[in-house]
Amino acid sequence: MFALYKKELQSFYYSPFAYVLAALFMFIFSVSFVSAISDLTSNTLKFTFSNIFYNNFFYFIFIIPILTMRSFADERRGGTEVLLYSSPLPVWKIVLAKFLAIVTVYLFMMATTIFFPIYAAATGGQVVWPALICAYLGFFLWGLVCIAVGMLLSSLVGNAIIAAILGEIVMEGLLFLDTFAGSRLVDSYPHLNSVVTWFSMQRRFVFFSQGMFRLEDLIFFLSLTAVVLIWNILSIEKRRWSHR
Repeated sequence: MFALYKKELQSFYYSPFAYVLAALFMFIFSVSFVSAISDLTSNTLKFTFSNIFYNNFFYFIFIIPILTMRSFADERRGGTEVLLYSSPLPVWKIVLAKFLAIVTVYLFMMATTIFFPIYAAATGGQVVWPALICAYLGFFLWGLVCIAVGMLLSSLVGNAIIAAILGEIVMEGLLFLDTFAGSRLVDSYPHLNSVVTWFSMQRRFVFFSQGMFRLEDLIFFLSLTAVVLIWNILSIEKRRWSHR
C-alpha cells in the first residue's frame, strides 16, 4: 500500500501540478488576508482568521475536484485500470492509498497558509491561537469529505474533466446546504429542516471557526468521509469483479 501511496504522491510532485494548485490557493489566501487587514478600523491586527478560512473554502472547492479528478479516471483512460484491479492489493488499500496521497497534498496547501498567522503575531497582532487551531481542524475535516466525494465521482464517471465538473456541482451543493435549510420551503417543514440542517457541513464548520470544538462535529465529518470512501470501495469492487 505504501508503494502505491508513494507512486500517487510522486505523480503530483514530479510535475508542476501540485505546486501550481498550492500557489493558486496561496494567492487566494493572500488576497483574503490583505483584504481583512484593509478592512480593519484600528491599528491592532486582531482577528481569528475564521472569515478568511470560510471565504477561502468557497474558492478551495474549485481546487479540490482538480486534485481528485485524475485519481481513478486516468487509470481507466490510460488502460491501467485492469492492471491495478488485478494487483494483489485489496481494493480498500488502493482507495486508501490514493486518498492519503491527495490528503497529503491538501495538507501541504494548508501548511503554506501558516505563514499568515505567524506574520500577524510577529507584527504585533493578537492571534487567538485556540480558535485558529480549531479553524484549521474544521477546514481540514471539511476538505476530507470533499476529497472523498471527488474520488468517488472520478471512479464512477471515468472521465477526469467530467469528474471535475460534477465535483464542483456537488461541492457547491454541499456548501449551500445550510442556505437551502433556511429557505422558506424547507423552513415550513420543521422535520425536514432539522434533517437538512443536521447534514449541513457549513453550520458545523462555523463552530470550528469560532474556536468551539464539538465531538459530534468531529464524528460527523469523519463518519461522512468513511461512508463515502466505503461507497467508493464498493463501486470499484463491483467493477473489479466485472473484469474477471
